[in-house]
Amino acid sequence: MNSDAKLTYAGIYLLKKLDVDAEHGGIELPLALPRELDALDPALERLVLDGHVVMDRKKGRYQLTASGTDHVGNLIDEAEHYIDEFDAMEVDAVVAELQRRRLDPLRVRFLWGWYQGEFDDLVLWQQRRGLVEIETEWASYLMDDAFWDELAGELGGDSN
Repeated sequence: MNSDAKLTYAGIYLLKKLDVDAEHGGIELPLALPRELDALDPALERLVLDGHVVMDRKKGRYQLTASGTDHVGNLIDEAEHYIDEFDAMEVDAVVAELQRRRLDPLRVRFLWGWYQGEFDDLVLWQQRRGLVEIETEWASYLMDDAFWDELAGELGGDSN
């Protein structure tokens, strides 16, 4: 996966985290990120440049904008469309159809899991998959090729 796609998908992940309340897995991201969240800087910068998030200096944290909320709604619609259309199909058939349509299978797989909450806790996600080495800092894992390679492996390939 190229760095541009990784920033886009990581940004989508963060939009959800900023959109939902803490009870449903949401988080507040302070402007001065703690060390364990440093890896998120490039994705947050992209979200700010795209107008989906603002740096609220008064509150000292990143805030979702109206544009960001609209974007989340569009992503939800996109994910629901894929789930409705492809839920009953085998993975190989879905991948072939997406490639025929010139759509990125990794984007579809990511949105599917994002929408269904599969990635809400990335440490738990790694544990459920039986990974030998667990990255306990979710932000680092989100930005690492290991996450994207694991996801792409479900589709019969790697993220590169």
